[in-house]
This record gives sequence, structure tokens and C-alpha cells, in this order.
Amino acid sequence: MNKKTQNNAIHQRKNKIGILFLLLVLLMGIFLFSVLKTISSDRRIPSDHSTIHDRSFRGSIISADDYTLSNSQKTYQAVIRGASIVPEKKALFIKLFSIYSGIPEEKLRKKFKNRQGKEIQRNIVLSKTINARSAMQLKSLAYKLRKLDVFQSIKTRNGIEVMYGLDIIENGESRRFPLKDVLSPILGYVGDKSDGRYTRPSGKKGIERAYEKHITSKKNGYFQGKRDVVGAVIHDKNSINIQRVDGLDLHLNIPLALQRRVELMIDQMKLSIDADEIIVGIMESETGKVLSLASSERYDPSHIRQKDIAALVPKFTEYPYEAGSVLKPLTVAIALDKNRITPDTWFKTGYKKFDITGGQSVSDDDYFESLPVTDIIVHSSNIGTSQISWKLTGQEFREGLLKFGIAKKTGIDLSRDLPGSLKPLRLLNHKMHRANSSFGYGMMVTFTQLMKAYSAFNNDGLAMTPRLVDYLQDAKGNHYTLEPEIGNVQAVSKKAANQIHDILLEVVKRGTGVAAQYPGLEVGGKTGTAHIAKKGRYVREYHSSFYGFANDKEGHKYTIGVLVIRAKKRYKYFASQSAVPTFRRITDILVELDYLKPEGGVEVVSPEIKVEPKSPPKIIDEPTVPKKEVVKKETKEQVIEKKVTVKPIKKPTPSVKELFKLEPKPDPKPAPKPVNIKPAKDKSTQELFEDMF
Repeated sequence: MNKKTQNNAIHQRKNKIGILFLLLVLLMGIFLFSVLKTISSDRRIPSDHSTIHDRSFRGSIISADDYTLSNSQKTYQAVIRGASIVPEKKALFIKLFSIYSGIPEEKLRKKFKNRQGKEIQRNIVLSKTINARSAMQLKSLAYKLRKLDVFQSIKTRNGIEVMYGLDIIENGESRRFPLKDVLSPILGYVGDKSDGRYTRPSGKKGIERAYEKHITSKKNGYFQGKRDVVGAVIHDKNSINIQRVDGLDLHLNIPLALQRRVELMIDQMKLSIDADEIIVGIMESETGKVLSLASSERYDPSHIRQKDIAALVPKFTEYPYEAGSVLKPLTVAIALDKNRITPDTWFKTGYKKFDITGGQSVSDDDYFESLPVTDIIVHSSNIGTSQISWKLTGQEFREGLLKFGIAKKTGIDLSRDLPGSLKPLRLLNHKMHRANSSFGYGMMVTFTQLMKAYSAFNNDGLAMTPRLVDYLQDAKGNHYTLEPEIGNVQAVSKKAANQIHDILLEVVKRGTGVAAQYPGLEVGGKTGTAHIAKKGRYVREYHSSFYGFANDKEGHKYTIGVLVIRAKKRYKYFASQSAVPTFRRITDILVELDYLKPEGGVEVVSPEIKVEPKSPPKIIDEPTVPKKEVVKKETKEQVIEKKVTVKPIKKPTPSVKELFKLEPKPDPKPAPKPVNIKPAKDKSTQELFEDMF
């Protein structure tokens, strides 16, 4: 028995020793594996190399006279750990941060509390939109706060004590519009596009959107090399330097000096006639270069408010409307081009109501027994224009309008270019619909479509595609130009275009456009006052238009358009009382800035209206010729128009500095002699004049 017990004890000891041996072998294996892994893996020690990242920028938008309209800058965020601030010095931290950042103290205090009003102990983002200058100042503040013992050490989950301070971290790129609302909504606005933790601007409207793929940043750069004991990168033959590639800069055809004067002028006109909005455009007739495209409804792209939402849409291309009588020259041009009429072809217009079939009739404001084609446009006869449209088939009329660019995109370099609409052929084959469309109803057009169409009358029949951007430029100074998606088009023959050109001159000499006269210049155009439709019915609200041209003897030729939306002051809804005076003031500005040079160089008051009656020759399509003298009944518009005079602008031409109300810094010393300094493209107007003074 004792022997058996003794054997069991020996057996147990053997088992224990075996297990212990296996455990030792296992532990030794783990130890050896750990040693081997440590030997074979990289040691976690600070790298002897360092990399400096250089992120690329979105390209700038620059005016024709080299002012920066839009550019990009780096943004930073300020982060602080709530628990790391010494409670007794929290008020000091908030006060100093407010002074350095410009953020109100009350707003900062709220950031330290959650929705329940409890103090936040974790990371707090105080701001995400700090510019480079403020970031540098805040980094200096962070160092000073450490010296003042504002921060305290806190324990991590691992029990290690760490002191967190104020961190200023680069977090993205923001878009800067130094001149605020100037050239909006043409410039457009941007949104944020996140690339991981880095945010970049992305175009949403206007030029910013239209040129997104060209203007957006291309490639980030970096500098990499060995570092010294203080962490600075050593420049030697082994260091790597990759240059960043920024987006292309856009150089516009629009000069800031001209654009701003036009904007301020239409702001005043809008108030004087109580209009919802005024839109104007100036374009070189022979090149399509847009020198100004302005709206009275503007906004600051950097600070868009709720009331700005309606202004975000550029009405130049995104506001189709029934334009009315400004379409009449197009109808006549098509008929002239088809040799169905001449400027001296007469039509009977002596009807109180003229039946255009289908139970519909049209009438004229002015009564004439008969009128030649020229005077049908001069006196804006709906009856005469209807009969001219009947000289064309529905297909000829529709194709003619399409050649002018109606119901088509213009090709202008904006984010959205609506085509408008035109009645289908099956309807235009009907005389009623053809007559209705001949004087601008039953069809939708945009402002830029009419600008393009009217350029044909000042350019031998060639309708020019409006172009806002002159060229693109890279960092090396290389220039690139982009061909428009929709090019120029020969709308009508040179002969027909020049005939309409002469007719439009007559409109300004003795028709509803007389207030646009400018001695020494060749000025022509056509008025249009069209009802606005709401819920399928025309109401007593109007679109007032004047499209035309202004030329001088030196070869400067400009197509100019004016659209007034809902002028509410008495009688101002007439185009002759709103759009035409605006056109004249545009001409004044062009003369002031030497874009136009009147023959003789003298500016005078526009003369009163003088209507010269003509004896009617034989009327086409009528069996007899009326023998009695032409009798004209004047409308309210004509009576009021006789009283209209446009006074010359006698005050000196303001400088760009005066336009933006930039005041020089006070200087007790005598004023130095004026220095002619060309504005730098990488500075805002404000910064430029601060440097000068």
C-alpha cells in the first residue's frame, strides 16, 4: 500500500515537472519570438527626415485692368482641450483669444458648454475660418499663454500626464471676394468641398462654376529632406522639392473701372423709377468681348444672406421672358433677307383693330393710314409687323429666328445658359401665331440672346457669341484661350443687316428712342414694352427693354442692352422713360472713359422729338392708295417723351479709389506728388491704396 502511494507521488511529481518544463519552453519561445520581431521591425524613433507640405490654390479671377476680383487663401482652425485650461484663468484665455481673433467673447463662452449647459472637457473647435494673418497672431498667443501658465496637465486613459495647449491647424482653403458685391452675380459663388480633413472651394454659380475644371487647384507640392536637430529641413542634393500646380487664373474682358460705374448708375436708376431690377450689358460688336454685364441686384459672395437668394441666379442667361417689340427688327430682317420686302415697301396700317384670324386682333398706339417698313419699326407698328411676318412661311420665319440664336444657347461662358423657347412649326404655320411671335409674344428669350442677335445689326449680319473671359494664365505666365462651345453665326446677309442698322438709327432720330441720341456718335436701337404674364394672364406689369448700338468715327462699335423689370413709378414702365435713359447714361460713361469719342468732342442736351411726315407711295397688297394726308394721334408715351432731356454729366470722372470710397491714411506731412502706380493683380483694391498712402 505504501509502495503504491509512493509510486503515485512520484508520478505526480513527474507530471508537474513536465508541465513546468513545457511552460518554460513556451515562455522561452515567446521571448525569442519577441526578440526576433523587435530585431526585424523598424524601431519607433523619430525620423531623421521631414516633409513640408505646400498645398495648391484655386486660380484667381482678375479684371481687364488688373484688379483681383476673387482669389483664395489658406484657412486655419483653432482647437483647445476644455480640461486643459486652468479654471481660474479661463476668463483671461477667452478675453485674449477674442482680442486676437476678433470673435466676440460671448460667442466663445458658448463654445465651452454643451446643450445641457455643462462644461466640455474634450477638444473644442473655437473657429474654422481663421485667415493666415490671424493664425500667425494666434500661434504667438499660444506661446504667451503657456508662459502665463494658463494651461494645466491632464491625465490620459493610460495615466500619463499631458499638457495640451492652443493648437492652430491648417484645415483648408477659402475663397476671397475683396470687392464684395462688384460683378455679382457674374462671378458667382462657391461652396465647400471636403477632401478628408482639408476643405476646398467649389464653384456653384457664375464664372466660378463655368470654369471649375480650369480654375480648381491641380497638384499639391512638398519639400522633403533630412532635418537638423531643431527639425528644420536641410537643403542639399538629396532633398526633394515638388512644386505645387495651382489652378489657372482667369483674366476677364471686363474692366473694373467701367463695371463699377455702370453698377452705381443702374442703382440710381432703379431707385428713380422704382424698378425691381435693371440689367445692362456692353459688348464689342466685332469681337463679342463683354466689357460690362451688370445687375442692380447684387450680393457679397463671401456673406450670402437669406434675402440674397433671389439674386444668386444671374438673370442674364437664366431669366427667359417675352420681350415684345425688340423682336420686330428680327422679323423685318428675315423678310429683307428673303427679298420679300424692302425698307421702302408700304403697308396699310390704318386699322383701329386688325384681325389676325382666329378671332384675335391687334392694334397700334399710333394711328397711321399707311407706313413704309422703316416707319413700321420707327413707330413700332404691331399691325405692320404682322403683315410683314405673313410674307414669310412658318418655316422661313422659324428658321430665321433660329439663325439669330433664338431658342438656342448663346455660348456665353456662364454656368447656365437657358435656350428660351419658340413655338413649333405647326403653330407658326398659322397666321395668328406667326403674327403674335413677330412682335415678341408667345416666345421666350433671354437677355444675352438679344444681345447676340442685335450684334448682327452692327457687324454686317454676324451675330457674335458674348465672351466674359479673355484668357487663362498659368504660374509661368503662359496664356491659353478656350473656343466657345457655340460660335458666331451669320444671322442674315450683310445687306439686310445694314438695312436694319439704318432703320434703328431712325428709331433714335425720330422714334421712341430719341432720348438715346448723343451728338457726334452713331446711335441706334429699338424699344420694347411688354406685359408680364402671371397664371396665364397678362397683368399691368412690364418688361421694358432697349437694345441697340453706339459707334464713333474711329471704329469703336458697341452693342448695348438694357432690361428694366417692373418699373412701378408713373409712366416709367414705358421703355422710352426707363430703358432708353439708362442706355443714354451708359453712353455717357463710355464717353467719359474714352471708349467712345464723339465727333467734335462736345456733349450737349438731347433734342426734342421731331416727327417728319412722309407722303405715302403705293401700298403693297392694297388696290388703292389713300390720298388723304397721314394723321398721327400721339399717345401718352409720345407726349411725355417730348419733355425728356438728358443732361450732360459735368462733374469730373471719379477714380477707382473714389468709386469704392477708399480714404487715404491721414498724413501730417505735405502731400507728395501723385505717383502713377499700376495695380498689382495679386492685391485687392483696398490693399493697393493702403500701400500707396
